Amino acid sequence: MTSKISIGHKFLSTGIPGLDNILGGGLIKDRIYLIEGEPGTGKTTTGLQFLVEGARQGESVVYITLAETSAELGGVAESHGWDMEGIHIHEVLPSENLLTPEAEYTMFHPSEVEMGTTTQMILSVIEERKPTRVVIDSLSELQLLADTPLRYRRQVLALKQFFASRSCTVMLLDDRTAAGIDLQVRSIAHGVITLEQSVKDYGAERRRVRVVKYRGIAFRGGMHDYDIQHGGLCVYPRLVAAESRVMGKRVQLKSGLAELDALLGGGLEEGTSTLIAGPPGTGKSSLATQFVTAAAERGQTSAMFLFEEAANNLLNRADGLRMKIREPYETGVLTIQQIDPAELSPGEFASVVCQAADRGCKVIVIDSINGYLNAMPDERFLTTHLHELLTYLGQRGVVTILVGVQQGMLGGQMSTTVDASYLADNVLMLRYFEHDGEVKQAVPVFKKRGSLHERTIREFSMTRDGVHVGAPLRGFRGILTGVPVYIGSGPDVDAARGAR
Repeated sequence: MTSKISIGHKFLSTGIPGLDNILGGGLIKDRIYLIEGEPGTGKTTTGLQFLVEGARQGESVVYITLAETSAELGGVAESHGWDMEGIHIHEVLPSENLLTPEAEYTMFHPSEVEMGTTTQMILSVIEERKPTRVVIDSLSELQLLADTPLRYRRQVLALKQFFASRSCTVMLLDDRTAAGIDLQVRSIAHGVITLEQSVKDYGAERRRVRVVKYRGIAFRGGMHDYDIQHGGLCVYPRLVAAESRVMGKRVQLKSGLAELDALLGGGLEEGTSTLIAGPPGTGKSSLATQFVTAAAERGQTSAMFLFEEAANNLLNRADGLRMKIREPYETGVLTIQQIDPAELSPGEFASVVCQAADRGCKVIVIDSINGYLNAMPDERFLTTHLHELLTYLGQRGVVTILVGVQQGMLGGQMSTTVDASYLADNVLMLRYFEHDGEVKQAVPVFKKRGSLHERTIREFSMTRDGVHVGAPLRGFRGILTGVPVYIGSGPDVDAARGAR
């Protein structure tokens, strides 16, 4: 897997976004590849997409079908908006005469008659069309015709030798309906790609692709999410943040609030992730929006991904707080994307967020982590997915803001659903506390990796004039418990504090 190919080898693009990246550049020319997967995983679409790319480049391409008709394949192409011009479809299908009693074999086994005929039809169309790309759909039909594993393996080996002498790059599609996973064909093929899909208790199916084998190429291993959209397969390569590791000096981005910047030790450093956590209603999303507003005023682009709130509600709430994000949103400086729960995979979401970073967004808000986790409840290692994403964004110099909802309203027993230390470089906590018959809010900075920060607790509020961070709350004890005790101020109290 880690050996190098010779310089003379040439790659062919599969025509599938993301798949060439996983394969290390594409498919090596003049080799045989096995595409396997259960019915419904997109094998036929993969084969057609491969041939459409070849026809686009002016190559001679052939689709040999042993199960579907030309009309059915044409319907698949039409559903994706593909032009089938230049793609020759050759049907190798049983004749309807086989339904008559006279067509039943008596002296010979069907495999002895039909296998030879089928093979000859395949060879003749290759000799006639001389294609550079070939798709054979599917191997399960050949396996049934061969009758025995030995004959089937020899038949595939013979086809491999035949295609190798005719400069053909071949995709063999296998739907696994004949006898499960065929390790014999895997050993013969130059590369093996497996397509899988799993049904969740709620929401859309999750589809994943894995390169099982690719001789001579250091491909990207593991499972990668993919989706079947209008236009074909779209693969989302598994994010490996270490591949884009960079070193550089990072500057601080201001929030637009002098008191908040003072609390943060000057602002948020580029390339860091910040968790804003607190009970419902404390103003977490509004505080995150404040950083977006400040970025827009500086002319910097931002992106917000909403799992819980509608984009329209966010804009209306920002208008009520006099945060000027509607105009940046309408002009494209700010993008707001509402994520539909249970309709995306971790790989797809990471791809969308990374695209925003690659467009030059300086501030990215994910609101909220709870919504992210609840949107994909059946997925494992979501925290690891998110950590890799945040690392990637950090290496792009993006200020990432995560909103986290804590369970509980008052007291010190509130908890989050994620490990804040593992995910975030900076942690801001919003808290309720009761004072003089009013429910107020406070904000301290619990953690900051980029610079020193204040250890004070400041009052936080939201009014028609926007978000406000006040002076440090002096003379109180137990603010974070929600029920503080006023201990006063002055030289004696200050001295007592110093003694403690």
